[in-house]
Amino acid sequence: MSAATKAWRPPMGWNSWDSYGTTVTEAEVLANARFMAEHLLDAGWDTLVIDIDWYDPTARAHGYNENAPLILDEYGRQLPDPQRFPSSVNGRGFGPIAEQVHALGLKLGVHMMRGIPRIAVENNLPVLGTTYTARDIADLDHVCVWNPDNYGLNQNHPGAQAWYDAQIDQFAAWGLDFLKVDDMQTPFHADEIAAYHRAIAKAEAKYGREITLSLSPGGWVSTGYVDFLRGNAEMWRISDDLWDRWEDIYQQFARLARWAPFQTTGHWADADMLPLGHIGLRAERGDDRDCRLTPDERRSLLALWCMGRSPLMVGGDLPTSTSQTIVALANPALREVTAGSRNNHETVRERIFASWDDENSYRGELIVWAADAADWADGTMSAHDGGHYAALFWTGDDAYELGRNIELQSIVGLDERDGRWTLSDLFAGIEDGATPADVRIEGEGADRVIRGTIPPHGVLWIALDPK
Repeated sequence: MSAATKAWRPPMGWNSWDSYGTTVTEAEVLANARFMAEHLLDAGWDTLVIDIDWYDPTARAHGYNENAPLILDEYGRQLPDPQRFPSSVNGRGFGPIAEQVHALGLKLGVHMMRGIPRIAVENNLPVLGTTYTARDIADLDHVCVWNPDNYGLNQNHPGAQAWYDAQIDQFAAWGLDFLKVDDMQTPFHADEIAAYHRAIAKAEAKYGREITLSLSPGGWVSTGYVDFLRGNAEMWRISDDLWDRWEDIYQQFARLARWAPFQTTGHWADADMLPLGHIGLRAERGDDRDCRLTPDERRSLLALWCMGRSPLMVGGDLPTSTSQTIVALANPALREVTAGSRNNHETVRERIFASWDDENSYRGELIVWAADAADWADGTMSAHDGGHYAALFWTGDDAYELGRNIELQSIVGLDERDGRWTLSDLFAGIEDGATPADVRIEGEGADRVIRGTIPPHGVLWIALDPK
């Protein structure tokens, strides 16, 4: 098994958090799996993740429970709530769901908190395969500040590694493909991350199946950790939770620009979930709703994540989302750009004023990203061989008319500025309610520019191909 084969492109999938918070059920997971297999698998969407507190029988919307009666085995390892996940009874865990998901051609993952359950420590349960107990290995000084379920682990004690080894061995035995592990990066728990990585490596060697590791949350995560992160994980969050507010999307422009140069095959900075579609059914924040972003803001979200090569994990309940949402997610350009681009970078970021001498006339920011089309890491030929991608974003509240400030040569390169180029809209044919693209090449030779109108909080997302 080669580490390079894991997450060779940014993973694309569904996570239950934005829709169901801590309360998702087996029926809801399988309904999303069947919908994904039928409508989105061909577009690259192939992973489902059951988010937090699947082991809490008292789980509820809008928060966590103090002293929750977590369901554990005799070694303190979490087990699915059998009321919500009836196939898990008799020690089968998530094995039956994993079998059904795999039969659809998909992958299954779960969320997990750093550390060991408080109940296991209070009851002093044994650590599987050792003479240690939960009290021996608990670290009461490094406890999650926002979730009360767990204590930390003392990674200076050999039983701490044994605990993670046993926990992940069980996940691998169930057939899980993906682990989203929380409370790892804010603050940055390097010893815990490394221990989790070692446990996954042992489980992969034993069971012969790959397990992708995703780390959360990501507030203030420094690019100085990149070498360590690449050595220990396939995904790591670069922000706290993101919701369906334009201000949340806007904050990600700077973060993705900072991390884009570090994206590499198998290891991805993650700008968080896509709060698209039908969300808030029983979630932590907000009421039952369709995504509150405008159609143009949704396009900006998708184009920015793809140009930044972030993993794509949608949060909306797929079977009950609008047809416009599903059409947007099925756009083949999403996988095309995340899997088949390189040299992705922000080229322009300028504050625009209605009058150059009036500081009170600020309108918004013009932000431009560029990337080269590249063959995929699995050997698939690029859809735009020899071409380039560009995304022209506008953050203002009114439409922005591009002048002659975005030169074609700034996207294709000075060496190719005299070539003949065709422009295509990467949202062409996508009927998602957004403003139809108004974008074109004007001028001759080296004087050519990209012109058009960018809608409020919108984007022009294009491919440039040599004739």
